[in-house]
Amino acid sequence: MRKITLAAAVVMLAAPLAAQTSPQVTNDLTVTMTPQQYRICSDRPARPTWMDEVHPREAYKANTVMELYEIRAWQTIAASGDCGCDVRFPAWDTSNNEYQQGYSGLTQAEHSALRRELIENRKQLEPTVREICEAPGNW
Repeated sequence: MRKITLAAAVVMLAAPLAAQTSPQVTNDLTVTMTPQQYRICSDRPARPTWMDEVHPREAYKANTVMELYEIRAWQTIAASGDCGCDVRFPAWDTSNNEYQQGYSGLTQAEHSALRRELIENRKQLEPTVREICEAPGNW
């Protein structure tokens, strides 16, 4: 009898908590998402739409373009000494075109090798880029 009473008490105490935390369900299908806000440089250019629509099995292609985008921006920062938002986050056109013309036909294994090379280059640039970008608060 005590076990039943104890179980009933736990259920009665948990019910209001469960009711408070359950999500509200509506029939409204309006998208209410706000644009993503970043800690630095919130006014970034949008990625190419194909990168968001790529099949999950080909996500490595979008990852390669993102690595290419970042390394090209970092190379520009290191060469110019400028880490303004327009330099740190340039338009995607250059990286996307470079990928489409030079790397889109690679196999998945070749993409992986290319990304490893890009990541290694980025690691070498990081101390310089970090120093340049910390001054204006863009790191």
